Amino acid sequence: MIDKTSFGKLPDGKEVHQYILTNSSGSKVTIINYGAIVISIIVPDRNGKFEDVVLGYDTLQSYMNDKTFLGSIVGRYGNRIGKGRFQLEGKTYQLATNNGENHLHGGIVGFNKKLWNAETIEGNEPALKLTLVSPDGEEGYPGKVTLVVTYTLTNKNELRVDYKGTTDKTTILNPTQHSYFNLSGNLSQTILDHQLSIEADSFTFVDKGQIPNGKFVDVANTPLDFRTMKTIGARVDEKYEQLLIGGGYDNNWVLKNYYGKVRKVAVVQEPKSGRTMIVYTDQPGIQFYSGNSLGETKGKNGVVYKRRTGLCLEAQGYPDSPNKPEFPSVVLKPGDVYKQTTIYQFSAKE
Repeated sequence: MIDKTSFGKLPDGKEVHQYILTNSSGSKVTIINYGAIVISIIVPDRNGKFEDVVLGYDTLQSYMNDKTFLGSIVGRYGNRIGKGRFQLEGKTYQLATNNGENHLHGGIVGFNKKLWNAETIEGNEPALKLTLVSPDGEEGYPGKVTLVVTYTLTNKNELRVDYKGTTDKTTILNPTQHSYFNLSGNLSQTILDHQLSIEADSFTFVDKGQIPNGKFVDVANTPLDFRTMKTIGARVDEKYEQLLIGGGYDNNWVLKNYYGKVRKVAVVQEPKSGRTMIVYTDQPGIQFYSGNSLGETKGKNGVVYKRRTGLCLEAQGYPDSPNKPEFPSVVLKPGDVYKQTTIYQFSAKE
């Protein structure tokens, strides 16, 4: 089932809508077509109590003012590009720099600040198809890109995100979903007691500007070792260089078994509620961000989001891939189709 209502109007008078997807078990996902933003995910805990497990806002104006990419699809390029510059087919492109000297999450007005075209797909499992056309030269990127993102709420309590992108000129494309999760259902609590595992033996080492130097570093004997389930707060504040740079976890893990196929890459558990979220993707990397820059932001229902009250698991290509030929390619050429599937599966222990 899909319910559609108004979520307000943009300054140009265009109306933004919210779409509530409900599955057979009563779980709900609410999405707006501004930024392709997931504004709520309501799933049960071990006692069958339904609660919201993502950070968000009550008003369109708050999303327009947001600087943390809350719940949105970011693009064209998720993560950072060093100095906002890259070469493609012998030509140098200069993108907007909105993260110090670097480019982050698509620039000053990325996909998260755009009005997408929405189409509901009724059926056994409700879905919302969102389409955005990004013109040639937008934020400095070459090529007219059309990106289609389809959110499906499955009857297995999965939020499935399918991407399909095309271009009329050789370009780069690396979108990702940027929801902040808090499986406790209490969005005023931190995520430090959540437990996490990541299917990765290494991570991309970054400089002080959070740009990879091209080297993979083994997670063994570091606070970034999540090969087995670990409590997030246990080592988040250790005096380890990579953590100090990001003010906590804000790193890209090199995921195992990258063959372009969807596989399990991460698991998050919250002990009190019993909720578990398993992340599946076909991407080579995942950025785990522990919400270090959140702070004193008024969210839904008057709750003030504080530092580390939400975590992100952003499936994507590696940061700065356009400048690292040894990294998996993010180049998209005319006639080719960019595809990505990422799934967030929710369950709760009895």
